[in-house]
Order: sequence, then structure tokens, then C-alpha cells
Amino acid sequence: MKEYLGGCSCGRIRYELLAKPMFTHCCHCHLCQQITGSAFITNTFIEGANFKLTSGKTAPFIGPSGSGRGHTIKRCPDCGDPIVSYFGDTEHLAVFKAGTLDNPNLAPPEAHVFVNTKVDWLQIPAETPSFEMFYNFEETWPASAFLRLQKVRKLQQGKLD
Repeated sequence: MKEYLGGCSCGRIRYELLAKPMFTHCCHCHLCQQITGSAFITNTFIEGANFKLTSGKTAPFIGPSGSGRGHTIKRCPDCGDPIVSYFGDTEHLAVFKAGTLDNPNLAPPEAHVFVNTKVDWLQIPAETPSFEMFYNFEETWPASAFLRLQKVRKLQQGKLD
């Protein structure tokens, strides 16, 4: 999917997606505001096997998460841009930062989460689902994307060959 290309701001890290992303949401929690130094982060989900580095090597950092279990944020070692995060003990589910796409318009937000802590001056479009905290994956994601997520979860649990 050569249209889904991205990288960091200094150009050392480049990646491509081998499939269309599963889902994109904007997170307005205070942790994401701190991590980005901005009002929110735009996270896009894809199977880890479909997120391919094509140049450079990322540096892992353990960052906080709302669950308290932390997550691994892989950043460019030169400019420090966050590229992709992994939650849990595997890299089966990649959560890449949509702003690192060469064309971020390819991954528009399909939902907004933790709007209870969003900055007051930001207006979320009425047609985009928003949640005070988080959403139910099965109820919010398109059915085809949720099926892909279920496969990843089984893989994470070692239940898929």
C-alpha cells in the first residue's frame, strides 16, 4: 500500500503500511497531551505485521498509560519523534501516530476519546463519535476492523497459528 508511507521529521525513520489501517482515534487524555506537547494525539491501529520500517531504527521508551501498565513508545533516536506504540508484551498490535504519515489525511479520526479532559478551545465535529472516557471496540469500530482486532488479540494470547 505505497500510499501509506510515513516517517519522522528529520527523515531518518521511514515506514510503510502493508494494509489499510484498522481504526483511528484522537486521544485527549492528559498523558497524551504531555507526550505530544499538544492538545491530543491521533492514534491509528494496524496489525504489527503490517507496520514495516523501511529505513532507520527506532529507539524504545517506556511511557505511562492510563491503565498504569505502561506502553512501549518507539521514537526516532535523532529527532525524538514518536512513531509507533505497543501495549502489552507483544508487538502484534501497532498504534502508530497518524501525524507521522506523509499524508495524515489518509487516517482521519473516526472517534475522539477522553474528551472529559480535552482542552476547552477545541471543537470536535458533531458527526464524529466522542467519548468521555473510552469506547467499546465492538460497538465503535467497523465490523471488518473489529474482526482484524480479534485476530490480533488471539495472536497476542498465543491462540492463533
